[in-house]
Amino acid sequence: MIASVFGKTRPFNYLTIGILLLVFFITKTLITPETDPSWLYFAQEIGLFVVVFASAFLINFIALKNELTKGNNYALLLFFVFLLFFSSYFQNKNIIIANFFLLLALRRLISLKSLLATKEKIFDASFWILLAALFHFWSILYIVLVFIAIILHVSRDYRNWVVPFIALLAVTILFFLANNFLDNSLLNSLSSKTYVSFNFYYFDNLYQRMALALFTAISLFFFVSQIFDIQNKALNMQSSHKTILFSFLLGVGIYVLSANKNNGSLAFCFAPLAIIGANLIEKIDNNWIKEIIVYALVICAIFFYVMQL
Repeated sequence: MIASVFGKTRPFNYLTIGILLLVFFITKTLITPETDPSWLYFAQEIGLFVVVFASAFLINFIALKNELTKGNNYALLLFFVFLLFFSSYFQNKNIIIANFFLLLALRRLISLKSLLATKEKIFDASFWILLAALFHFWSILYIVLVFIAIILHVSRDYRNWVVPFIALLAVTILFFLANNFLDNSLLNSLSSKTYVSFNFYYFDNLYQRMALALFTAISLFFFVSQIFDIQNKALNMQSSHKTILFSFLLGVGIYVLSANKNNGSLAFCFAPLAIIGANLIEKIDNNWIKEIIVYALVICAIFFYVMQL
């Protein structure tokens, strides 16, 4: 039932995911409320939900607009599932904002395939990535994807290699202007996030460990399957799918390096993994198997969400 519903793009799917996101977001917020909530706190929570909502539909837009999936909403569904696996994401505003900026960057990099306005797209992508780094420093690792995309699409024009450094200059100027205006608070905040942490013993309960273990298994299966399947993609689409694969690896890298690590840091893997997973699900011919896989993922996601409240 679920697989067949999301096997096509329809307004009902967007409405369903939007409502469910709101319900689960509000539930998580109410379970862990602010000690002394004010109107500013509630305004911030509403803003964060809008960003989460926009992130989900941006992933779906990237997948459909660039023909990374075949006219279905599986990427949207899988992103929602992964959010429930690690509901701590809902409480980390820096990760929510940084992940949204990286999705904007990914959208521009994937669209390099058209070979139109390449320099503008490279600048935009670099700009969004550098902005993301101000909220979650190790998002800066994503800048590697810009150069990978240049290699895959537009490496012959040497000027394309210079554009990311122009974006770096622009963000640096804007950052120090804002920092001076705010009495060095931005620089102090950024400096506190620049260290590397390999501490993976951050779990609050057993279910966080279980969710991570299952997510790791799913990720490995999706990723390895896509590597073997990429040669079966149309030649003009292979570079886009390679970009998605590299995006996933960089998301893992951001998680590994992140300071103040938690399962929510895995959010940088969700978008590429959702697109990779959608590719695999849509290839399954047996509808019963497809339904079983989708139901299993949804049930596991709801289970981990409830147990981590």
